[in-house]
Amino acid sequence: MTNRRRFLGSLAGVSAGFGLGTGWSPELERVPGPAQTPNPLPPAIAALRSVRDQMVPIGGDERLARLEKARRLLTVQGMGAMILTGGTSLRYFANIEWGLSERLLAVIVPASGAPMIVCPAFERDRAMEQAATGPLGGATEVLTWEEHESPYELTARALKARGLATATIGFEETVRFVFSDGIAAALPAARFASATPVSAGCRMTKSPAELALMRLASQVTLRAYEAAYRSLKDGMTQGDFAGLVRLAHERQGFSGGAGVQVGAYSALPHGSVTPQTIREGSILLIDGGCSVGGYQSDISRTFVLGRPTDKMRRVFEIELAAQSAALAAARPGVTAGSVDAAARRVIEAAGYGPGYRYFTHRVGHGMGMDGHEWPYLVKDNPLRLEPGMTFSDEPGIYLPGEFGIRLEDDMVITENGAELMTPQSQSLERPF
Repeated sequence: MTNRRRFLGSLAGVSAGFGLGTGWSPELERVPGPAQTPNPLPPAIAALRSVRDQMVPIGGDERLARLEKARRLLTVQGMGAMILTGGTSLRYFANIEWGLSERLLAVIVPASGAPMIVCPAFERDRAMEQAATGPLGGATEVLTWEEHESPYELTARALKARGLATATIGFEETVRFVFSDGIAAALPAARFASATPVSAGCRMTKSPAELALMRLASQVTLRAYEAAYRSLKDGMTQGDFAGLVRLAHERQGFSGGAGVQVGAYSALPHGSVTPQTIREGSILLIDGGCSVGGYQSDISRTFVLGRPTDKMRRVFEIELAAQSAALAAARPGVTAGSVDAAARRVIEAAGYGPGYRYFTHRVGHGMGMDGHEWPYLVKDNPLRLEPGMTFSDEPGIYLPGEFGIRLEDDMVITENGAELMTPQSQSLERPF
């Protein structure tokens, strides 16, 4: 189990590093009041066209390959099986979209043999309908439980039937405690562990098909931002501008948006719920993205309506240099922590240090189907980067009471270095 401990050790503490969200979600946006749909649409937004036909979904062969890789990693980690419940990893491996409730639906992926589904009896048809569209197929063994029965005892019996009564069973990291605790109590001779080395071991390295979806998502979001920027007017509220970003995504065939912070509120990395109005000379920091085929974009831009101050320009130049330094440092074989250090050195050398004083968060987070997923570009993370890993590259400089500047593009590790999925912003006057 040394490999598992080493892997988790490289991840432990990393998740505690404060990082930025995708910037957009109904919960995170916090725009005061409903944004009104302009009529007619601003020309820059009206000119956008749907690109949904460019989306190529993940195929069945790739999902089968994911299960095979999971089995190999389970063997390496000394685990007999991995248990998945509703959430992103269930979609990733099984193509099953299932919300969380007090009722247990679980997919058991054994290190050898076919997966099984544990399901409420009245949900069987719905579960099998989805299973038939993915790698589990329509012939998957389904074990059902009635409302008065224990799903944990049923899961334990299923594991015993596979000879796993005393095995090490891995729980995917988002499995609710009530589920894992119930299964553990029903299978007392087994050992239980985190399945993060398996789920993250599969998900954190992206295939060409996954990267194509992420590139398209990034392109859609950047075009949406530019169209909204070109429609910006004095007197708009943050909600008005967020509404333009949302409409610009919709015109391209996808749902997306951005959080918007104005003036001094841009110095708060995750913004404020305070209503804000955009005036000539206002600085805006926007952070958001969209989902394309289940894969996320996460992009931030900072710009000014009108002319920025000289101080704003200087801080922007430092910020751009820091983002470029992280990009230059990222390549196969280097540690995740060294990429954070490269950006931080630039900001500290310019007088905005030490440590987290003005650059208050890590330089980036892994991303893919989730806006945040393993691994993380944070101080002292020893994990070595590999081709196909994807991250945000988002240093920030935040001056309390004045303004904040963050540039964020999505980055993929290549065979020889790293590349951004979208062009960098070059100045506050030319953000696109």
